[in-house]
Amino acid sequence: DGMNVLFIVVDDLRPVLGCYGDKLVKSPNIDQLASKSIVFSNAYAQQAVCAPSRVSFLTGRRPDTTRLYDFYSYWRVHAGNYSTLPQYFKENGYMTLSVGKVFHPGVSSNYSDDYPYSWSIPPFHPSTEKYENDKTCRGKDGKLYANLVCPVDVTEMPSGTLPDIQSTEEAIRLLNVMKTNKQKFFLAVGYHKPHIPLRYPQEFLKLYPLENITLAPDPWVPEKLPSVAYNPWTDIRQRDDVEALNVSFPYGPLPDDFQRQIRQSYYAAVSYLDMQVGLLLNVLDDVGLSNSTIVVFTADHGWSLGEHGEWAKYSNFDVATRVPLMFYVPGMTTSSVSQGERVFPYLDPFSHILGLVPQGQSKKVVELVSLFSTLAELAGLQVPPMCPETSFHVALCTEGASILRYFNASEEKVEEERDGCDDTYRCFNEEPVAFSQYPRPADTPQWNSDKPKLKDIRIMGYSMRTVDYRYTVWVRFNPNNFSADFEDVHAGELYMVETDPNQDYNIYNNTSHG
Repeated sequence: DGMNVLFIVVDDLRPVLGCYGDKLVKSPNIDQLASKSIVFSNAYAQQAVCAPSRVSFLTGRRPDTTRLYDFYSYWRVHAGNYSTLPQYFKENGYMTLSVGKVFHPGVSSNYSDDYPYSWSIPPFHPSTEKYENDKTCRGKDGKLYANLVCPVDVTEMPSGTLPDIQSTEEAIRLLNVMKTNKQKFFLAVGYHKPHIPLRYPQEFLKLYPLENITLAPDPWVPEKLPSVAYNPWTDIRQRDDVEALNVSFPYGPLPDDFQRQIRQSYYAAVSYLDMQVGLLLNVLDDVGLSNSTIVVFTADHGWSLGEHGEWAKYSNFDVATRVPLMFYVPGMTTSSVSQGERVFPYLDPFSHILGLVPQGQSKKVVELVSLFSTLAELAGLQVPPMCPETSFHVALCTEGASILRYFNASEEKVEEERDGCDDTYRCFNEEPVAFSQYPRPADTPQWNSDKPKLKDIRIMGYSMRTVDYRYTVWVRFNPNNFSADFEDVHAGELYMVETDPNQDYNIYNNTSHG
C-alpha cells in the first residue's frame, strides 16, 4: 500500500524561513517540518508568476511546452492534453483533493481547477476569497481601504474569518474523513498568503517591531541592469496606500519607511501562514497519518522585497524564482515513530523560537518541474517517461527528472556517477541547472511589463542558474508561432554567485560570452 501525499503550496513565498537561515522570521512549524525533511536550498520555479508556474509544475512541463506565459489559456486546448500530477495519482487509485489555491483559478485551469481530470471531488475554495481585494483595511482615519499593507482584526472581516483559516479548517475536515475512509489520498492545500494584499491578523505585527526591520541589502536599481530585465511592480502601485505615495514610474523608489512596512507585513504574513501549516500538520498526528503520509512543502515562486529597487515577482532574479522546497518522507527522512508519538506538535509562533536545523540539506540546484516525477517515485508509482524534445502530442511524460537521487546521496557520491552517459538529453549526471524564463512586451519598462498578454510578448528572457552563476539572455520572441530567436539578443545578464550573491553586478558585457 503506497503512502498518502499532503502537498502544501504557498503563494509568493520566498524562503524567508528559519530553516533557510533567516534570522528575523518566526516560522517554528515550518522549521519543525524541515527538521524532519530533506530541504533543497537551491530550488527554482520555471516562471515567476502564478498561473504559468503552477501549470508548469502540475503538468511537469516547461512554459514553452504548456505555452502559458500569461493567465489566458488552458493547456489542454491550447498546447496539448497533458496529464497532471494529481491526475496521475487519481488514475493510480488515489482520492485526489484540492483545497484553496492549487491550480490558478480562471481560464488557465478551465474555470474548474482542472476538475474532473485532476480531482476526485470538486475543489474547495474559501468563501471569503472573494473579499481579498475589497476595501477591508482600516486606515489611520478610520476609513476602509484596499491597501497593500493590511493587518486586520479578523472579527471585523466578512464572516469573521480569512481565506487561509478556512482552507486549514477544510483540509483538517478532509483529513478526518480520509482517516475514516482508510483510502489512499493526495491532498493539495494551497495557501494564499503572503500573496498581496498583505492581509493577516494584526497580532502578528507584534512579532516584528518596526525598528528591527531593515531595508533590502541592495534597495537601488543596479547600474548595469538592462532595462528589459526590470519589473516595474505595477500591481502594488494600484493599491490605495501605494497609490497615495505617488511614486514615479517605473523606477521611482518607495519611501524608506514604507519599504520597511512592506517588509514587516510580509514577515507577519509568513508567521500567520506558519501558524496555519502548524495547525494542519498537528492534525496529521491527531488522525494517526504522520507515519504514512509524505509531506511536500513549496511555493509557486518568490517575491522581491525591495532588492534591485524591485517589488513583487515578474523577474528572473533569485528573489523572484527561488522557492522553499522540502520533503518529509516517513521512514526515509525520519526514522519511523512509534504509535501515538507526535511528529508535528503544534508550535505557537508567539512563544516558540526554535532554531531547528533541517534533517538533511541539499545544495543541488533543482527545479519545480521535477515535482511530478519525484512524487511519483516517492509514492512507488511508475515514474512517467522523460518527454521527447517535442512533446505536444504526448499525454504522459515529464520534462523534469526525479530528484530522489539527491535525497540521501552525499554530495560526493553523486559526482562518481558521471560515466555511462550516451544520450545527452537524458543524461542528468552533469552539473544540475535550473531554467526560468520571463516574457516582456518591450525593451523598456511599460505598464504591462510585469504581466504581458501572449499577443504582446516581443522578448523572452531565458535564464539559467547553476550553483556558481545566473546567466540570462533576453531574445526576440514571436508569439504567433512561439519561437525564440537566440541570434537576436536584446540584452544579457551574468552574475557570479560567490562574489555577487545578491545579483547586483552584471558582468555580461565584461565577458567574451564564451
